[in-house]
Amino acid sequence: MKCAIVPVTPFQQNCSVIWSETTKEGAVVDPGGDPERVLAAVETHDVRLTKILITHGHVDHAAATADLAEALSLPIEGPHKADKFWIDALPEAAARYGFPPARAFTPDRWLVGGDTVTLGDLTLDVIHCPGHTPGHVVFLHRPSRLALVGDVLFQGSIGRTDFPQGDHEALIRSIRDRLFPLGDDIVFVPGHGPTSTFGAERRSNPYVSDLAVGAA
Repeated sequence: MKCAIVPVTPFQQNCSVIWSETTKEGAVVDPGGDPERVLAAVETHDVRLTKILITHGHVDHAAATADLAEALSLPIEGPHKADKFWIDALPEAAARYGFPPARAFTPDRWLVGGDTVTLGDLTLDVIHCPGHTPGHVVFLHRPSRLALVGDVLFQGSIGRTDFPQGDHEALIRSIRDRLFPLGDDIVFVPGHGPTSTFGAERRSNPYVSDLAVGAA
């Protein structure tokens, strides 16, 4: 699987374009804004978009979803239905944070842990990782050892949990129990900032490392 990262919105959210090298079939993950920049990356890499994937319902990850899906006739998959209240609040959140007007949407497919998402000859595993939001999901392509983790985990940090229905303890469990066991070698694309690996964060992340949680 190939991945191009396109930072969007004033929050510099890592929207990703992912695709199969074989079929060129792909998806946009977390189109939070600046759709023209996202579509420029799609054109540069000659990707044939077939769906939109959403990790969670926060405005910087989902504000452009409805417009992009409508313009290109693309189905939307994700997040988990527990994030419906965030998606319903997108118009208000866009106005509050100075984003262009955003519309709420209903995904064509809500996702749960254990689901899979297909893109041509690619299969991505869906991992439900609540904590930052209750319905946050992570997309993992095992053969490429690549995960798109949204705002669950960052290089040297973790997602905020001071939003409505955030849960710090649940977030730590999601990372330690659901992501780290997948393998130290897995590279992850976070919602903001540079990529890292699960192994690097397990060793040195001040919030979820083995040392930080007393597992060293």
